[in-house]
Amino acid sequence: MITITVDGTRHELDVDPSMPLLWVLRDVLANTGPKFGCGQALCGACTVHVNGAATRACVLPVSAAQGKAITTIHGVEGPVADAVLAAWDQVDVVQCGYCQPGQVMSACALLAVNRAPSDGEIDTALRGNLCRCGAYQRIRAAIHAAAERLTGPGAGSGSGSVRGTAG
Repeated sequence: MITITVDGTRHELDVDPSMPLLWVLRDVLANTGPKFGCGQALCGACTVHVNGAATRACVLPVSAAQGKAITTIHGVEGPVADAVLAAWDQVDVVQCGYCQPGQVMSACALLAVNRAPSDGEIDTALRGNLCRCGAYQRIRAAIHAAAERLTGPGAGSGSGSVRGTAG
């Protein structure tokens, strides 16, 4: 038996411990937010947070996630997530949208620890999150807009952590 907590809900699962977390999420728990892209941790479409860290679910055995907080695009919340999602809408990032759950999850993980990232820091944090539409400039602009929301006038005084992070 494997016990994992996904988006705040605990699940006891009778699955092969070597099964990738992505397939547990999608096929066993019907959580289709994380996408299958490459199966080799190269595209980032499957990105989730494991204890707050952006993690590629397609290559992580579910046994490695046991006892850890897993957050998907369906469960990401808090000031950072609110700022990122609002900025994504403001900048009109989405084109086809396939990569967006992974992009958002990586952006939230970055902004939870760095409220004023440089272009280089954004590029490093989102390295491996591929966008087949090439919306990288808008993604970067949205992350800067989210950072501004978090640090500008009227920004909340909370920790800015998202579910699953050590706040």
